[in-house]
Amino acid sequence: MTTDQKPKVLIFSTAYLLLVGGAEIALKEITDRLPDYDFDLITARLDRKLPKQEKIGRVMVYRLGWGLKSDKIYLALFGHIFAYKLHKAKAYDLIWGMMASFASLSAVKFKKQTNLPLLVSLQEGDDLKKIEVKAKILGLWWFKIFTEADQIQAISTYLADWAYQLGFKGKVKIIPNGVDLDLFKFHNQAIDWSDKSREIKLMTTSRLVFKNGLDLVISALPYLPATISFHIAGLGREKQKLEALAKKLKVNKRVIFHNLIPYAQLPDFLLRGEAFIRLSRTEGLGNSFLEAMASGLPVFGTEAGGLADFLNDQETGFVVKSTEPKIIAQTILKVLNDNNEAKLTNLRLRARGMIEEKYSWSIVSSQMDLLIKNLL
Repeated sequence: MTTDQKPKVLIFSTAYLLLVGGAEIALKEITDRLPDYDFDLITARLDRKLPKQEKIGRVMVYRLGWGLKSDKIYLALFGHIFAYKLHKAKAYDLIWGMMASFASLSAVKFKKQTNLPLLVSLQEGDDLKKIEVKAKILGLWWFKIFTEADQIQAISTYLADWAYQLGFKGKVKIIPNGVDLDLFKFHNQAIDWSDKSREIKLMTTSRLVFKNGLDLVISALPYLPATISFHIAGLGREKQKLEALAKKLKVNKRVIFHNLIPYAQLPDFLLRGEAFIRLSRTEGLGNSFLEAMASGLPVFGTEAGGLADFLNDQETGFVVKSTEPKIIAQTILKVLNDNNEAKLTNLRLRARGMIEEKYSWSIVSSQMDLLIKNLL
């Protein structure tokens, strides 16, 4: 790299836009805010409708494979070969692997070929023990993601501790994901308690999977007034089970599935409700909680995983400490009553202040910029 050139960063990510998840959004938000670098990204194609190469924001995206689920395996086995061809033409300065994933397996191989510094970002949201069980088939290859990385960045203390457990010897840098404060604008809207028949809407944005604990909220509904409903935005393999549970408990008319809502429309969806709730069994960080806090909704959650970094009971939200439906319902009712409106107002303001101070994308991007500069 000459002094007049921008540093070139090659990113390995198992999936990328238009396939949307927390890691993909983080990459887009961060790279858009770092104009002093040139970014290329290698990913699995996974969908035949997606082009093999395109520019998204500030990132040139190269998709490998045929548009099949097995493209992930192809990426892990052969992504480094494609990367080396690019490297001979472009001369990269840094490798960036997203998550302890198929993509980072390829990033480790590419590091072996080039001896370039390797940054690995941990964004995992699924049960870490299950991830480790699945990874056993890969043997030592998978552990090299942790042992070969020059720097690991984790979005929460929970994931940083995981990196140490799996062999990383350096100091993990904790840099969380952020919130688009221009999109998720703050509304400190009071609940109208004067109309006792008014519907109180509990909102969530979530994949419909076991680890997100949507079944726990549905199980609590029979112990809550009939005026309280649960609105779910998201898709996932547990939908039929959740629908069956709601029907069994005779609360199916109070559980409304909104399917997948475009990201830009999420603020409007959240602000239709009075509170946000997701009783996660595990979380890498919990971006949906941060977005709800930024919007001004009081948040109910657990202390699972990365949530403990920012969900402080009675301060920035409300911690539900039981999986018993009756106790969950009691916790919700204790908070959502007309005697608490002043407390809720102050809590909304504290939560938004925390987001502005620690979790805006501009702050996150500045921290990532410094981290990359140090590696270079």
